[in-house]
Amino acid sequence: MTLGGDRQAQSQVRAVESMLDEIVARDARPLAVARAVNERQVGVCRHFTLLHVAMLRTQGIPARARCGFGAYFEAGKYLDHWVTEYWNEGRKCWVLFDSQIDDRQRELFGIGFDAADVPRDQFLVAGDAWSLCRAGSRDPSAFGILDMHGLWFIAGNLVRDIGALNNREMLPWDVWGAMRMHDSELDLAFFDRLAIVSRGPDAHVDELGALDRDERVRVPGAVFNAVLDCVQDV
Repeated sequence: MTLGGDRQAQSQVRAVESMLDEIVARDARPLAVARAVNERQVGVCRHFTLLHVAMLRTQGIPARARCGFGAYFEAGKYLDHWVTEYWNEGRKCWVLFDSQIDDRQRELFGIGFDAADVPRDQFLVAGDAWSLCRAGSRDPSAFGILDMHGLWFIAGNLVRDIGALNNREMLPWDVWGAMRMHDSELDLAFFDRLAIVSRGPDAHVDELGALDRDERVRVPGAVFNAVLDCVQDV
C-alpha cells in the first residue's frame, strides 16, 4: 500500500495523546477492535513502543522505552529500533517486549523467539551496542539503518536512549546535543560514560538525573528533524 503525504505525516506525531486523538477521529470504536489496514495509524517502532509503554503504565506496570538495535531484521546487521522494557514482577527483572512484531513480520523476518520476551542478544540497548563496539567484539559498520552506519550512529541512539530513560522519547530522526555525523567528532570518553548509564540505569539513577540537566544530552526546546530537514519546537 502506498502512503500519501497526509498518512506519512502521521509518523511525525510525537505525543501519545495526539496518536490516540488521530486514531479515534477515524474510528471511535475501542482500541482493541482491529482496524482495516488503510484506517490504521501510521508510525514507526518508536510509536508502537511509546503507545505500549503508556498502556502498561496505565495498568500500573513499570515500563520504559529503549532505543537501540535489533538483530532480527537482517542477517549480520543490527538495525535502528525501539522496544519496550517492562518490569516482570514474577521474574523480578526487566524484560524486553517488541510490540511492533505481528504474525506477518514474524514470518517475514523468520523470528523464532517470543516478541514479548526478546533476548538481550537480539536487541541491544544503545549502551550495550556502544560498549561492544568499543571493546572490538562488534563491528560498528553493522549498526544503523539504510546508508547510515557506524559509531556516530550508535552514539546518536545512545543520546536518544538516555533521553527515553528520562521520559523524553524523541523521534528516531531528532538530532540535538552531543550527536554528530562523523566518528572523528565524537567525545569517546563521554559516550563511554553514557553507555554505562544506558546499560544499568537503575544503578545510576542520580547520574541519569544529572544527565537530564547536561546540555549535551538534555532535550532542548527545539531539535533538528533530519527527515523534514528543519528545526522543530518540542
